[in-house]
Amino acid sequence: MAKKEFQAESKKLMDMMINSIYTNKEIFLRELISNASDAIDKLYYKSLTDTSVGMNKGDFRILLTHDKDSRTLTVSDNGIGMTKEELESNLGTIAHSGSLDFKKENKDENIDIIGQFGVGFYSAFMVADKVTVISKAYGADQAWQWESSGADGYEMNPAEKDTVGTDIILHIKPSTDTDNYENFLDEYGIAAIVKKYSDYVRYPIQMEREKSRQKPEPDPKPDDYKPEWETYTELETLNSMVPIWKKQKSEVSDEEYAAFYKDKFNDYTDPARVIVSRTEGTANYNALLFVPSHRPYDFYTKDYEKGLALYASGVLIMEKCGDLLPDYFSFVKGIVDSQDLSLNISREMLQKDNQLKLIHNALEKKIKNELHAMLTNDREKYEAFWKEFGRQIKFGAYSDYGMHGELLRDLLLFWSAKEQKMVTLQEYVDKMPAEQKFIYFAAGDSTDRLAKLPAAELVLDKGYDVLLLTEDVDEFCLQILRTYPRKDAEGKDGTVEFKNVNSGDLGLETEDEKKAAEDATAENKPLFDAMKDALDGKIKEVKVSTRLKDHPVCLSADGPLSIEMEKVLSKQPGSEGVKSDKVLELNIHHPVFAVLKAAQEAGDTEKLKKYSDLLYAQAQLIEGLPVDDPAAYAEAVCSLMK
Repeated sequence: MAKKEFQAESKKLMDMMINSIYTNKEIFLRELISNASDAIDKLYYKSLTDTSVGMNKGDFRILLTHDKDSRTLTVSDNGIGMTKEELESNLGTIAHSGSLDFKKENKDENIDIIGQFGVGFYSAFMVADKVTVISKAYGADQAWQWESSGADGYEMNPAEKDTVGTDIILHIKPSTDTDNYENFLDEYGIAAIVKKYSDYVRYPIQMEREKSRQKPEPDPKPDDYKPEWETYTELETLNSMVPIWKKQKSEVSDEEYAAFYKDKFNDYTDPARVIVSRTEGTANYNALLFVPSHRPYDFYTKDYEKGLALYASGVLIMEKCGDLLPDYFSFVKGIVDSQDLSLNISREMLQKDNQLKLIHNALEKKIKNELHAMLTNDREKYEAFWKEFGRQIKFGAYSDYGMHGELLRDLLLFWSAKEQKMVTLQEYVDKMPAEQKFIYFAAGDSTDRLAKLPAAELVLDKGYDVLLLTEDVDEFCLQILRTYPRKDAEGKDGTVEFKNVNSGDLGLETEDEKKAAEDATAENKPLFDAMKDALDGKIKEVKVSTRLKDHPVCLSADGPLSIEMEKVLSKQPGSEGVKSDKVLELNIHHPVFAVLKAAQEAGDTEKLKKYSDLLYAQAQLIEGLPVDDPAAYAEAVCSLMK
């Protein structure tokens, strides 16, 4: 029969199919298997209403056959098959989808057909220089052969085929210096591609595989007998067929979920939490998510790639779809399977639409609720999770100007100086005395040092708790939250602010104490001005402290930028000049103050400068700040010992 040309600007379209639409050559097998599955679906749905079909669901299969000598790979199905006219229509017209037509014709039925664009078949030409299709339609007496070597057209001829269905024979291209096609003729390579993309196609995908076994031992066995081995072939089903995420949770044991997780995501430990989510309505999807027990080695690096495996009707579309997860839940692993997502024509990429957003929002809420349930019901496990991923949750609360803070705040944990354990913000607030005005916190590098800060000791002595923050993101997180819900004495909804113990006003002083400190500061203004000048711009102000009991000096910050935030920001590129407004606070009841006063009254400016430098350095050390000049500080201390 004379060669026929493709319709619809065939040469341009075929070139696009082969060279532009698909980025990964192994995708071709996914597409052909999906087409075979659709063909079986059509006959299966027909068998439900037509008993003459004579086939049950267990009779259907997809068979893969490879021949290295002839360099062919054959994909066979026993589905509905195609007539001559259907071969012409479906394969002779690029981008015509018989599956989509079937779906439209049966739109009132609950039919899950994979194909919709009509281009998947042509992906075969990425790996084959010739494709032969032999098909016999259900109810037809004559089979037909369609054959093409690419964009130049195709031939149609009568063919011999005993059974209903379709055989697609790919004549695999020879390998080149840039492209290796041998993997598509190797049984291990073929099996791996099927496992990766088509593991959950609902019909068995089978292939003859070569295996080895020991030959039976002779009887009697000679003394010098050595075991002999033989190779044989066995028809093996390559796919799992039934996705674990489509099973009811009651049907799957914890051990089965754990085994699936470890195998699928290459982990050696059981997950901390299994999350099953099924939704029908505005967003139709099945999701199986896992919270890992430990973070990957590269989790906090730029190399880490978040995302969930995305399936469309059991067929893998993307290994990691980042758009399904917010960054603060990037540690979650899992799978989402949906029929309703808008995919691009290659089915390799997702088009961002409202459906995707709906699934993202639903998963976000589900993950948050499951984590909160773990916090409530299995505190030990949650605290272990927090050690691994708490930093990411705090970054989430802080990022995007705190827009996710309300969602995440009840998941936060911080160390309590009073309780000597991790507590939630709600637990802190529940134990606040009625008269306490703020949620107090101290930020630094160790809980032991923070608990000994003069200001922290003052708060603790009042009977109030102090949250001890030891990670660089902690204070930024609380500062962006600003407040936390708290009911007042009458049970009305209100809020309470966060307060750094090193900030100016702690709300602990009585009005009389404030007045006395202000008066003492005014009284000693000449001394304080001289100390400020001696420190040469290092501090904004020197004043009398209301927070010091036994210590002679401390540093506080005036304004929104705390001393700890300065330390964090100073490590960032381009932020070296960021400085907090430091206030040097003095305990006028400490013997050191009398020494300062005497030096000032004696007019000994040199001694006053030395003592000012010493006290400032001491205050720096208390706050965990580096001393400006360690050598000078050491010399000054030694001079006092003479």
